[in-house]
Amino acid sequence: MIKTDIPIILASNSPRREKLLNQLNLNFEILKVEINETPKKGEKPVRLVKRLANEKLEQAKEILKEGIFITADTIVVLNGQVINKPVDEKDAERILKSLSGKTHTVYTGFAVYNSKKKLTIIDYEKTLVTFRKMEKKEIRDYIATGSPMDKAGAYGIQDDFGAVFVKKINGCYYNVVGLPLMKLYQNLLKII
Repeated sequence: MIKTDIPIILASNSPRREKLLNQLNLNFEILKVEINETPKKGEKPVRLVKRLANEKLEQAKEILKEGIFITADTIVVLNGQVINKPVDEKDAERILKSLSGKTHTVYTGFAVYNSKKKLTIIDYEKTLVTFRKMEKKEIRDYIATGSPMDKAGAYGIQDDFGAVFVKKINGCYYNVVGLPLMKLYQNLLKII
């Protein structure tokens, strides 16, 4: 178990990350941060998620001066292309059709920082996710729930109908949800 007298801050707008971090039995506060998540021209997925996690960390450090900070960013990549959150229902349908019957990669970059030790670790995890072939009607029914609209790749594996599209995963399940818990925990132990 992680015990510390320094406040732990999850700098994130994601309710899924908050839920995941609760699984580590940590007392933590939430700090909402907003950054521009647009990839730079030619930026590779690993570099992108690590950069975004670091930019969120830098923003959080400007707002709060002390604490153990945790930030993260998750992307979905298909055929070398980053698939962001859908902009509308039509975009969600396009995304889900493109993922149907194929394997894509989920990357999460994360940063942990201890303000007392001035120690930062930036790391990432990657997981392969294979979708089964999906019918148009089930894609539309899923979109009608509203669930895909705030998720990279337009689906959630964890708590809604999106789980039934997943044929198999190779790698960390929690990474697909948005926070690779085992790797995060190991890195937190290194900075505390």
